[in-house]
Amino acid sequence: MGARTRQWLSRAAASDGHERHTVALIAKCALAATISWVIAHDHIGARSPAFAPFSAVVIMQVTVYQSVVQALRYVGAVSTGVALQGALGFLAGPELLTFVLVSLVALAIGRWRHLGSQGSQVTTAAFFAFSTYVSASGNTERVSQLGQIVLLVLIGCAVGVLVNVTVLPPMRYRSAEHGIHTLAHSLCNLVGDIYPALRERKMDGERTRHWRRRAEDLPGLVRQAQSSVQEAQESAHYNPRRLLRRHGSHTSFSGYKEVVDALGRVTHQVGSLVRSLDQWHDGRADGETYDDFLQHYGDFLSSLAHITDLFSRIDEDHLLEQARELCSAAAESQEQRSRLVDEAEACELPVSDLTQPYGILLVEATRVMDEFQYTCDVLQQSVDAGKTSGCP
Repeated sequence: MGARTRQWLSRAAASDGHERHTVALIAKCALAATISWVIAHDHIGARSPAFAPFSAVVIMQVTVYQSVVQALRYVGAVSTGVALQGALGFLAGPELLTFVLVSLVALAIGRWRHLGSQGSQVTTAAFFAFSTYVSASGNTERVSQLGQIVLLVLIGCAVGVLVNVTVLPPMRYRSAEHGIHTLAHSLCNLVGDIYPALRERKMDGERTRHWRRRAEDLPGLVRQAQSSVQEAQESAHYNPRRLLRRHGSHTSFSGYKEVVDALGRVTHQVGSLVRSLDQWHDGRADGETYDDFLQHYGDFLSSLAHITDLFSRIDEDHLLEQARELCSAAAESQEQRSRLVDEAEACELPVSDLTQPYGILLVEATRVMDEFQYTCDVLQQSVDAGKTSGCP
């Protein structure tokens, strides 16, 4: 066994992370497949018992909700394909023309958007049904074999859903937090690299271009965080573990979703701010005045870095204290922004001159501060709503 494999297994044993979830999913797939095979082969004596375990594995998803949804789509797709073959087969017989017609119609139906990723199963089922149809000796046997395909699929899907519901049903209540942590940590690192450079007056073209490239990577992290929250929301549907008190506080995850959406807007404003810095990094027409302004701007960004650091450590068990701390940090950042504006006015900086960076950077500071303030308020409102509804 290689070192990487041992490390992977160690992580699976040590923490409730991706590795352990993978092991659990593999084990549940094997269990569902085995039960389905025993039912189809030993108890029913099906001619093609593999349909049942195959169906059980196909619909075994990360969340119980997705298992149910995919099971319904899969059964619908297979039933459609078998029914299509049955109808055309009995009308036109086991001829090559029948296969062509079945292929064309099945491929067209498989593109129906409501079938989602299971659309291709319409064609697959139709092909298998055609193979069964032409090998059967009579119409009675043909009807029996086609009906058995649907029965085996129903058995496999039922077993798959049942196993997913009863055996360690996946509850991704932490994945939403992980998505926020990753996004906020990246924001914190970026802003945390910017403000010392502004304070120390070490802003050059190479550095600002690097900031800009990093800012362009943030939208991808926003999409990942949104996907994590969606997965966490889905994991609560039809999941018996949601009844446990430990998981009760974030059954809806609505607060986390709004936080991620708000942080997404923050990344947009930070990206715009970085582009402004990259554009004006060498515009030093006013000498020390420009440097002093950037130093004060660095103080403001330092307060924003503190907010992103707090978001990168969000924990559902400490949301009440963290929400208060975030609101306090947001108030401090608002003071820093107001101080920045006051100093710009006191120094009579040409904020209305678009050929100078002052006005643009002040506007960006206001916009990014508004988004941070809204993000903090959203989390506080979510916590307050949880308290009102009796959540811990």
